[in-house]
Amino acid sequence: QGSQKRGHSSPETPRPKRAPSSRSPYGLFSPGSFSPSVTPSQKYSSRGGRGEVVASFGTAPGPAWSGRGGCAVKLFGCPEENLTRPYKFMFQKALDVREALAARVEELGEVLRRHHGLDGFSSAALPAQEPVAVLGQIGCDGNGKLNASSVLLVGDREHSGGAEVPLDLSELPEYSLFPGQVVALEGTNSTGRRMVVSRLYEVRLP
Repeated sequence: QGSQKRGHSSPETPRPKRAPSSRSPYGLFSPGSFSPSVTPSQKYSSRGGRGEVVASFGTAPGPAWSGRGGCAVKLFGCPEENLTRPYKFMFQKALDVREALAARVEELGEVLRRHHGLDGFSSAALPAQEPVAVLGQIGCDGNGKLNASSVLLVGDREHSGGAEVPLDLSELPEYSLFPGQVVALEGTNSTGRRMVVSRLYEVRLP
């Protein structure tokens, strides 16, 4: 007996498919039964009208609009902070991104300090026997998901120099954290290697 060869299937010579049984209930509720009846081309090479709409559902309003009177665009803020020329999105330099993130952490830290009336922030890397307030971002010590045993604080650049300190959240009655969140914490760090958090400062919106 000779070996059986499988026929090659390509867009030019498609392999014939087995027709579904008329008694099968799956044919009545298949996606083809609900789709518009669009006749495909016989050959892949003879297709035409690429990009042409062959079926549509509902109405889609166009982007055209009109208004009365003239309008002008005015830039607010410092001139050096406004975009005056096109630039490639996500092509920023790593140092520029780091400076922007550090500035955002300091800005949000100032909001937290004023909202809770804190005197100031201390370094998260230095040992502290008494409760101190620190500022930083929530991070994860591994590649897995964030959980209670993998939370660490990436200290701000001004006070902590970006030092990473694991957090012990066992004394908090409740908390909700996510990676990258800017937080202000109060706790003790007796050994300088792990901070036991006793309070989480956050801004509660009405």
